[in-house]
This record gives sequence, C-alpha cells and structure tokens, in this order.
Amino acid sequence: MVDMLTSVGSLSSAILLIAGTTVGAGILAIPAVTQEAGFLASSFTCVVSWLYMVTTGLLIAEVNVNTMCELGSGGVSLVSMVMRTLGRGGVLAGCISYLFIHYALLVAYIARSSEILTSALGVPQWIAAAIFSAGFGGLCYFGSQRVVGVANGVLVAGIIGSFSVLVFAAAGDLDWSLLLKANFGAVPQSIPIIALSFVYQNVVPVVCTSLEGDLKQIRSAIVWGTSIPLIMFLIWDALILGSLTGVAHSEDPLLALRSTNGNIGPIIEVFSLLAIATSYIGFVLGLADFLADLLKLPSGRGNQPIPYLLSVFPPLVFSLLNPDIFFKALDFAGTYGVLILFGILPAAMAWSERGWLCHHVRYHFCHIHEEFSLRRKKL
Repeated sequence: MVDMLTSVGSLSSAILLIAGTTVGAGILAIPAVTQEAGFLASSFTCVVSWLYMVTTGLLIAEVNVNTMCELGSGGVSLVSMVMRTLGRGGVLAGCISYLFIHYALLVAYIARSSEILTSALGVPQWIAAAIFSAGFGGLCYFGSQRVVGVANGVLVAGIIGSFSVLVFAAAGDLDWSLLLKANFGAVPQSIPIIALSFVYQNVVPVVCTSLEGDLKQIRSAIVWGTSIPLIMFLIWDALILGSLTGVAHSEDPLLALRSTNGNIGPIIEVFSLLAIATSYIGFVLGLADFLADLLKLPSGRGNQPIPYLLSVFPPLVFSLLNPDIFFKALDFAGTYGVLILFGILPAAMAWSERGWLCHHVRYHFCHIHEEFSLRRKKL
C-alpha cells in the first residue's frame, strides 16, 4: 500500500492511502472504550482527537518537505527528519517510539484477526494467526506494486461495502435516546485508543514524495483523507452504542451485539477483518522500510527478506503467547507510542526547525545587509 502511491502520484490516491491506513483495528475498540462516556461525550473526543492528529500530520509534512528541499531528494524517512531537527537524542526516542507502536499494533491486528478466523474456519487460533500473517505478510514481500495496489483497492472496497451494509442493517434497531448520554468524566480513559484510531502519520512521507512536495495538495490529502475515517468512526460509534439496550459496561459491545443480532454478527466480522487487513498491509510495509533504513539495507521488495521477517514474525509470536492481548496492545500503543511519536515529536521537530529557519534567515539578512553597506561606502 505504501509503495502503491509512489507510482500513482495523484491527490485522490493520497487521500485513499491516508483513509485506508487510518481505518484499522482501532475502530473495533472505539465502542468498548466510549461506552461509559456515551455518544455525545465520545463524539466530542473524536473530533478533538481528529483535529490534534491532523495538526501533527501537517507538522510532519512541513518538516518532511523542508528536509526534501534541503537534501535535494524525495523519500525522506522519519530518521532523516528527526536527525536534521533534533539530533541523535531525538533519533533514539523516535526509533524506540516508532518500533514500539508498530509492533504493538501488529500484535493487536494478528490477535484480533486470528479470533475472527478461528470462529469462521473452526481452526485453532495459532493456525488462524499463521494463515493471516503468512497471507498478508507474503503479499507485502512477494507482491509487486501493482499486485499490492490492486489487493488493497479490493480490501478498501470491501470495507466500504460491508460498512454500508452494516449501517443499513443496524439502523432499524437504533435507540436514539441512548445517543443522548454524555459522561465527560469517563472521557480521559478513552483518549489513548481514540487517538490511536487516527494514526496515519507513518504514510505522510510517502504522500509528500508522491505529490512532489506540493504542500497545498499534501495538506488537502491529510485533511480529506482523515475526514473520511472521522465520519465512519462517528457513525460506527452511534450504531453500536445506540443498539446496546441492557448491556453491562464490562461487556464488549461488539460481542454483545453479535450475540443479540444474528444478522449483524457476520457483517461485523467481515468488516473487522477487512479493516484489520488494510492497516496490517500498510504497517508491515512501513515497518519493513523503516527497518531497512535502520539496518542500512535496500528497501525494495523481493530482495531483502530480513526487514519483512522482522516485521511479520515477532508480532506473530507475541500474539500467540497472549491471544487476549488485543485491547492491552491497543491501549499501550495509544498511551506510550502515539502520544510520543505522533504527538510530541512532530511539534518538537517543527519548533526546532522554525527556530533554525529564523536564525538562518536572520543570518543571511544580516550578511546581505553588511555587503550592501560596504558597497554604499565604496561608492
């Protein structure tokens, strides 16, 4: 999915890439963490989180484009951006945060997808996890840019189709009075996973390269690409929370809805699996490219198996060691990964760069002013 955009290079492709990366496993956990807060309070949290994540993505884009201009080349990685603005200490923090959040999310994706496949296929969970990892991990490694692009397009179409069917099927049972609940005291505990649901920043460098550093188009891609998931998250949260009559707060809303409505259950399973698959592809490709850069290896597919093995195998092992790790992995990634990697670092990079730019501009202005003064004295 990441490489797909480079060959297309259009604004619409950038929007779809960002939207497809954003809609992942986080959307499955939103009803569980917003149930106590209620729809009104959680909607407010979703909008604020969206604004925050859009802002950090725009900051990353700004630093990325400036780094591209300074280095005179595209394909600028997070490592290069952090090294240029924050130095080696920033690189260490960025690398640790990047690896942490990617591995945590991949563990969550495999754990949740194996549950779905175990229920659908009737196979042991370790076999289901291996099938999912081998299938989509193999696609990332062996598939060409065209094959990965087509596969991702089919998955995104499936997400939109299944989500539309889900909305149509569940809207009739919606209790609108349940959507009026607002408990803002329960909002803080939902913020990590809601913020995690809006993660897309790992593909911003790809978008910057594809759109050739055109900041106007890049900003449009970020805003529109994240607006689509925002609308989906709000509709999804309303559908689930508005259908939970008599469900205890300790119970997973999705499990409760599947058990009470036999028609909606299979649709939720299909939508969940497709949403996980699209994000899994994007995160495997992103992590593999990051590891290749970190290990000083070529980033091309098909000739460097080590980055892909390191991207696919460890998350598979961790998910098998603790099959119930889905919510824990999401919570850890949201709390410790997102807030550092896509919250603090973008602001720190932009602050450092703007300070450096101001100093750079002042230096050249003073230098030009001195030359002009000398020339006037000679005259």
